[in-house]
Amino acid sequence: MPVPLFWLGASAVAILAGAKYSNDKLLEGSVGRLPGNSNTKVKPSNGAIVTCGIYGLFEHTGIWVDGSILELKGNGLIRGVSPSRFLQDRSGDDIFIACDTNHNPLISPDAAQRAISKLFSYSEYDVIKNNCHKFVWQCIAGENIPLTRFSILNQKISEHFSTYVHWHRVAP
Repeated sequence: MPVPLFWLGASAVAILAGAKYSNDKLLEGSVGRLPGNSNTKVKPSNGAIVTCGIYGLFEHTGIWVDGSILELKGNGLIRGVSPSRFLQDRSGDDIFIACDTNHNPLISPDAAQRAISKLFSYSEYDVIKNNCHKFVWQCIAGENIPLTRFSILNQKISEHFSTYVHWHRVAP
């Protein structure tokens, strides 16, 4: 019985790795530096877009506001958390901030206010139809569009700000 479970697990890992590779290839047209590919540290400002890794396969995103990160949690609660809580139970040790080529955080003037207005509300979470990336895009652009993957969020950010997205570490 252990052998079929092994092959099932190996298949799942191969599918996830293929999806990650595909996701990275889609980033090429919109991202100058992926999270983790830069040693530059940038101080976040209100309305900045931030991300962290989840077990090396996925990304979780949120909006920086007054030293906290506003996020859509997996249970549907939109909440503010500390940077250390944002990283808790995830694989990464760093939070990354979306910047332009000159290391300036990409900030939509209304992103922080939109995120704050949604605090402590519930939005039925769905990993495909209603996830953290969709929440972040709603905060940035005010649009409620299908947005399932980090690569698509990066494409939208790149188009919105008319620049390549460079993900740099958040400065302490």
